[in-house]
Amino acid sequence: MSVQVCNPYRQIEILQQALVSDKSKIGFLLGAGCPVSILIKNGDKEDRLIQDIEGLTKQICGALANKRIDKITDRIQLPENTKATIEDILSHIRLLIEVVGKGEIDNFKKEDLEELEKEICNQITNAVSKELPENETPYHQLALWISGIRRNNAVEIFTPNCDLLIESALESKNIPFFDGFIGSRKAFFDLHSIERESLPSRWVKLWKLHGSINWWRDINGNIFRGHSNPGENKQMIYPSHLKYEESRRMPYYAMQDRLGHFLAAGQAVLVTCGYSFVDKHLNAIILERLSANPWAICFALLHSGLEKYPKALDCAKKTTNLTLIGKTVLLLVGRE
Repeated sequence: MSVQVCNPYRQIEILQQALVSDKSKIGFLLGAGCPVSILIKNGDKEDRLIQDIEGLTKQICGALANKRIDKITDRIQLPENTKATIEDILSHIRLLIEVVGKGEIDNFKKEDLEELEKEICNQITNAVSKELPENETPYHQLALWISGIRRNNAVEIFTPNCDLLIESALESKNIPFFDGFIGSRKAFFDLHSIERESLPSRWVKLWKLHGSINWWRDINGNIFRGHSNPGENKQMIYPSHLKYEESRRMPYYAMQDRLGHFLAAGQAVLVTCGYSFVDKHLNAIILERLSANPWAICFALLHSGLEKYPKALDCAKKTTNLTLIGKTVLLLVGRE
């Protein structure tokens, strides 16, 4: 294994050259750090438009304290110095729903767990259902850049975020995009259209890797995008509760397959922003495909010094075509 500290400006220059090429496939992975970066005026101070996962967890656990959510949190076993996030809590509740049957677990009946799951989804939706400020944000700037380029392949955007900020930015710039759903009032998920990929290059392909606050599953198991009453349909955010054998037909894994397909062949440039490499499943997809395709490259743009992103560093040690660009240094690590 070789370690090399480089000039970040030189690597940014290489990134710019990669983005200019009209032959390469261009993709962006927008992580949780992107909405956190949007600040709004609140009196004399500025607040985050959307809280990070730690802030979101604290907010929701406080709101649902009377629902005994702390009992669920206490059940979750994590490595030392690691706190359960709202994703961990929601995943654990869904697992309990599958196994509780007609009995009880820690005085929770199945209907109690289902009600708590629904309440958490409602709280998440309320917390992330925010409108982009009217002033130009980085989301708007990305949309504007996309609208100003002409290339052979459609730009692809991947995001594990379940908010609607990137959709709002694309619509504000009149950029057409395809997200796997077709229709208007009750858009239906169409796997066939995703796999054919016959879209004009001026369109954007948008893949919501962990679902979206406007995805729903009805009582017949049909997935749709649109408005719904939580009492009538099940909200589709975070894929952890789905069994693998049935999930291949579900939007989550179809979307994640798109990430692997994007990196699998040809000249592909993936730029991650606001993504700290904490999602093991997405990391596995990225590393596997980068290692298999020497023509693919990933530039990870990180907000702080690289020492604050140990999991990103671990990933970079496993492949030569993952470049980390942080606030203090840039580290290139040869494949182990």
